[in-house]
Amino acid sequence: MSSTNLTKLLFRLALSISALMSTQASADATLDRIKGRGTLTVGVILSGAPFGYIDPKTQAQKGFNLDIAQALADDLGVKLETVTVTPPNRVQFLQQGKVDILIANMQYTEDRAKILDYVPTPYDRSGGAAVVGKDSGLRDWVDLKGKPVCVSQGSNYTQPLMEDYGAVVKALPSQPESLLALQGGNCVAAVHVGATVGLLLQDRSEEWKDYAIPFPTELIPSDSVIWLRKGEKNTQAALEAGVKKLHASGKLLEFAKVNRLPNIEYLQQQNKVLSASK
Repeated sequence: MSSTNLTKLLFRLALSISALMSTQASADATLDRIKGRGTLTVGVILSGAPFGYIDPKTQAQKGFNLDIAQALADDLGVKLETVTVTPPNRVQFLQQGKVDILIANMQYTEDRAKILDYVPTPYDRSGGAAVVGKDSGLRDWVDLKGKPVCVSQGSNYTQPLMEDYGAVVKALPSQPESLLALQGGNCVAAVHVGATVGLLLQDRSEEWKDYAIPFPTELIPSDSVIWLRKGEKNTQAALEAGVKKLHASGKLLEFAKVNRLPNIEYLQQQNKVLSASK
């Protein structure tokens, strides 16, 4: 190989190494940026209690996910800034850097883990519940075969509804729109996180007096995790430590009780395990 060609090869190699190092540095810089600006920006969904909603009296954002976001910001020693996201845009907001992390009713799936990183310790575990008309005759998931079922876009309930139960899934931009479609007769069931629709029927009983959640089991109970961009290992480690502290201290259980989460068995188990390991 001539000296000229060797020089060109070494130059290209140096550029490749430099680009790789630059990418890695950029990927790991999120925690430094959070601390440098003094703010943790969290994408949240405000679709209803208990996870995230607007208090009608104070217009303040409240909910289990909001309490977690504030606690993690406090643990990092920074202020909290929230950005409202929806199921169709939450991943885009994260990848575009509009938010640092997502605490947005987004359960772990292998497909999601291929494009995003996540905090290994879940902050909750939840499954889907089907809201149906009381006179629908539907009593279990198998009854949905061949029938139109509404979900939110990007819902992890879409695949099991179609593949396991043969439902005809209609994906709407948000949970409120899905529920409106149910009320309008465009679907026979609306499937969303059980805790959210359970409280909806309870708190707005007059509006939903003709509807119920009759199925005896929840659909694919899954781990609710915090999502972040690929390669952000420092941020991941800091948040992992924060979530474990919240479990061990009992704070997550407190948040759950204040926000009326109906099923806290997973949180109780994690509190027992992690408090014992301190």
